[in-house]
Amino acid sequence: MSVYAVTYVYAADSGTARDRARPAHRDHLQELRTEGAVLVSGPLPATDGEPDGALIVMSAPSAAEAIALLDADPFRRTGLVAEVSVREWVPVIGGFAA
Repeated sequence: MSVYAVTYVYAADSGTARDRARPAHRDHLQELRTEGAVLVSGPLPATDGEPDGALIVMSAPSAAEAIALLDADPFRRTGLVAEVSVREWVPVIGGFAA
C-alpha cells in the first residue's frame, strides 16, 4: 500500500450546506479509517490566498483507488467539493513512516 495526500477545495458559498452534511461526511471518513484507508483528515482553513478545503491522508493501492474510496463522501456526492487532487506522499519521519 502507498500513502496519498488527497486535498479538497470546497465549493464557493458551501459553508451552510457543509455544516448540514458534516455528520454524514465524518461518519464516512470514520468508516474508511476503521477499514484502514484513512490515516488522518482535517480541514484546511481559508487564507488570504487560498480557499477553504481539507486534507485527507490515505493508504491505498493506487491514487485512483484512493479517490474511488472518497466517491461516496457526502461532501462530494452533493457538490460541496469544487476540486479534488491526489498525490503520492512518502513519509520518512514520524507516525506514518514505513
